[in-house]
Amino acid sequence: MISVSTRLSFLSLTNYTAKNLKPAVIKIASCSLRDIIMSASDQTPSFQQPRLVAKKILAKSQSEGEGAVVRRSIGRPELKSLDPFLLLDEFAVSPPAGFPDHPHRGFETVTYMLQGGVTHQDFAGHKGTIGAGDVQWMTAGRGIVHSEMPAGEGTHTGLQLWINLSSKDKMIEPRYQELLSDDILKAEKDGVEVKVIAGEAMGVHSPVYTRTPTMYIDFTLKPNSEYHQSIPESWNAFVYIIEGEGVFGIPNSKPTEAHHILVLGPGEGLSVWNTFSESLRFILVGGQPLNEPVVQHGPFVMNTQAEIDKTIEDYYYAKNGFEMAKQWRSK
Repeated sequence: MISVSTRLSFLSLTNYTAKNLKPAVIKIASCSLRDIIMSASDQTPSFQQPRLVAKKILAKSQSEGEGAVVRRSIGRPELKSLDPFLLLDEFAVSPPAGFPDHPHRGFETVTYMLQGGVTHQDFAGHKGTIGAGDVQWMTAGRGIVHSEMPAGEGTHTGLQLWINLSSKDKMIEPRYQELLSDDILKAEKDGVEVKVIAGEAMGVHSPVYTRTPTMYIDFTLKPNSEYHQSIPESWNAFVYIIEGEGVFGIPNSKPTEAHHILVLGPGEGLSVWNTFSESLRFILVGGQPLNEPVVQHGPFVMNTQAEIDKTIEDYYYAKNGFEMAKQWRSK
């Protein structure tokens, strides 16, 4: 999803930006974090070093696309990126607003519908609608032009995540992976429900192929429940809270409410407690850092300024992956 202003600005060859967050390392003296957790919980955690919250940001509403509203948490001044993640939007759109024809190159988009539906079509002839609970995992690769518009009346909400591709994968052919809600693997135990979009939780492993190694898990914790989820130690990870409030990291942490992103520091995994009267719902997303230069210009993400210049030329002259862009318009 990309705004009108951004779609216009990428033709100016300006405003390239890249910045990575370096997670803070938080130390507690006199007793270990494991001791703190064990003293406050009947469930024995599996982490010698749990991941703590290194940064907390409220995703404030802003206009995007044509008439749509998003809460942007990654891709804003406080958090430009979190390698390999480039952007996270919680969007809300009602007709006639939407995200009309716009291009992408060099990364993947993951759209997860929470309510309503979005109809997608692209210049290669692909068209379809994803509804509540469905996921579209789109690899833009060398280039795609598409539209994303609300499917029917009312307000349609969801999450869209941008995941960077490594330099060797940026010019691969576009592809899609689509998962209907009923096809997403789920598990439930002790008041905790997981939907595994990518990665593994509760012994359930998603079949989704991730070129950039990624986990994407939707958790719902009923009141007075807790969970401890392992995360590969070399990965960056974050939480985005969809509904309710909960305690993350260690039991005496300050509770966090909906529409906040929590960047997690180093460690073995995440511990979460719902000590409130309403259910807590959040996504946990982690990914292996690429540790490559990032040069982004709107919907184009490459490794060098020269590659961005070439991408804009390719799009403008409809070549090298954008051949069908010249004549195509969504319907």
